[in-house]
Amino acid sequence: MPLNTQPNFREAGKRYFQTFSPGDDFYELLIDTHRDLSDDQSAMLNARLVLLLANHIGDIGTLREAMRIAREGV
Repeated sequence: MPLNTQPNFREAGKRYFQTFSPGDDFYELLIDTHRDLSDDQSAMLNARLVLLLANHIGDIGTLREAMRIAREGV
């Protein structure tokens, strides 16, 4: 499965009138998830989130491509 790098956020049953709105909803959710955590707790949350989402994706080729692209920006 090829990695989709285009905006792809949505929520079932919700209509968006601006293309950026679902991405804004995700960002707000991500920030709220980290609220009131220490730096160590936040790092642990990120690690768990990466592993949960990687397991959900499941395709090693897609994950390899995502890691390569993510590392390019560091």
